[in-house]
Amino acid sequence: MLSTQEQFLAATKAHFDAQIQVITSLTSKAFEGVEKVIDLNVAAVKSSMQELSESGKGLGAAKDPQAFIAAVTATIQPAADKALEYGRQLTEITNSLQPHITKAAEDQLAQSRQKLQEILALAATNAPAGSENAVAALQSILSNADSSFDQLIQTTRKAVETLQHNVQQAAAPLAAKAGAKTSKK
Repeated sequence: MLSTQEQFLAATKAHFDAQIQVITSLTSKAFEGVEKVIDLNVAAVKSSMQELSESGKGLGAAKDPQAFIAAVTATIQPAADKALEYGRQLTEITNSLQPHITKAAEDQLAQSRQKLQEILALAATNAPAGSENAVAALQSILSNADSSFDQLIQTTRKAVETLQHNVQQAAAPLAAKAGAKTSKK
């Protein structure tokens, strides 16, 4: 049978290892998201450079003011559509990361709670006589911390939902305007 110190050390090590795994997983997912954003930005820059070159040729080839205005107008609508598409793709990338990060955080919190309860139970069973008040105080502190973590998670979820809603609300008029201009063609 393991000694109390060895059990405590093993539980602490397992908890630390679990935290490292979560951090590694989150870091990997974050880099994946950054890579997607970089790819999106590179594609957007390439497309913009090509369109700029083409629109410059079109503007330079205009023989009169009406042809020039027509060339400018023909350039504006596709640029607005591409900006909306860029925003949509960026939103998709960030939205695809959010569930993974939330799940990892919730899993880590559940594991942490479990390990803390195991460690506390181990400490309580091996505590010297007369230390019941100290153990009860520690249990109260951990319970309060647990409640705080729950509140933090709920607040974070609500903030993310509000942010997503606000982004959708801000993008809706632009999308409607772009759709209306496209349907007029």
